[in-house]
Amino acid sequence: MTGTRGRIGAALLLAALAATAALPAPAASAETGTRQATAQLPSPTGPFAIGTASLRIADDSRPDPWTAGRTRELMVSVWYPAARSADGPRAPYMTAAAGAHFGGPDGVGLINYAVTPGSTDWSGIRTHARTDAPVLPGGPRPVVLYSAGLGDPRTWGTALVEDLASRGYVVVTVDHTYEASEVAFPDGELATSVLPGMLGDPNLDIGAVLRRSLDARVADTRLVLDRLGCLGDRSDLPAGLAAAMDLGRIGMAGHSAGGFTALQAMHDDPRIAAAIDLDGQLHFPGPDGQSGVFLPSVAEDGLDRPFLLMGTRSPDSGSYHRQPGWDALWQHSTGWHADVTLEGSRHASYTDAATLLPQLARQGALSPADLRSEVGDLPPARTEAATRAYVASFFDRWLRGHDDHLLDGPSARFPEMTYER
Repeated sequence: MTGTRGRIGAALLLAALAATAALPAPAASAETGTRQATAQLPSPTGPFAIGTASLRIADDSRPDPWTAGRTRELMVSVWYPAARSADGPRAPYMTAAAGAHFGGPDGVGLINYAVTPGSTDWSGIRTHARTDAPVLPGGPRPVVLYSAGLGDPRTWGTALVEDLASRGYVVVTVDHTYEASEVAFPDGELATSVLPGMLGDPNLDIGAVLRRSLDARVADTRLVLDRLGCLGDRSDLPAGLAAAMDLGRIGMAGHSAGGFTALQAMHDDPRIAAAIDLDGQLHFPGPDGQSGVFLPSVAEDGLDRPFLLMGTRSPDSGSYHRQPGWDALWQHSTGWHADVTLEGSRHASYTDAATLLPQLARQGALSPADLRSEVGDLPPARTEAATRAYVASFFDRWLRGHDDHLLDGPSARFPEMTYER
């Protein structure tokens, strides 16, 4: 997220710990014998089985932007079409340590999504992918990078990512260390977000924090792109994974701050051929977080490659006409572009919140009012179907040359989507 969208953003803009104090009190955890809530991700719709592999990426020459005395290191996951002969358990949604923190009193499950601490077994959720499964022959395949919202971990877009992988893409999800709620490294270290600790600082410059976040994210993205070409040198990855990637066909998508990141990274790096912004504002506020509209270079310069803006019915979203950064980008761009708005949605509707939170709310992990605030009132199945269809249609068109014409105009298949060109 950027701007005022999402609970971390709202808390930063108010610079007050009171933003989290009003959220639900901690519930009894599994350690007390109380049954934790569980949930399932929706099944992918493509024809391929899925594999996933995680890896650490480091740049010893780059100081970490959030933590003094450290150099930059990231965790990424690669999701890819796998051979159906793969066996073994499905990969967990989060590691045990990451799930415990995400669902704890300092985690984004509470801060961004109002889920009662200790109420949910996040690491018990399973993906549809097999860890290090054999790579399906038939590549190379187009590559899509995915960046989550401010404070969110890279796992928070798994339903969309798995669907793209099942359709034949290689998808790389990126954790932005010390901004994401938590990042679990192979040596057991859990790097937790510095953002909640900033909330009580009365001198906090909100605009500066958000600019630092974007700069770090774009640099992270470019680091990942640099290292994708070297994966063939790594022996800790499934055989054939590097060869499965067509690095001449790269797209990027992201939610909230991740959407901002996708468009700014495409502006800055010609390797990205097409990008989708899932409800991410494209402007910065002033130091108080409320006054002023300051545009990034992507909005001022525009883009000469295809992009899709996907808005929601959150109060500060909707049509590009209503958003200064989106409107500036629209006016200055020469590449193909379109704008769709998902009716009945809210800011978190393009994330895993759309399907996981309704299940958790039925088990008492968050209130009905908080559920509506996060994902609106559109049925989860329709939200997921529309999101997956529009994202896949865009990347099929611009990375594969396959046009299903969904993005030509309003669609009777998805009356929930308001379309603008």
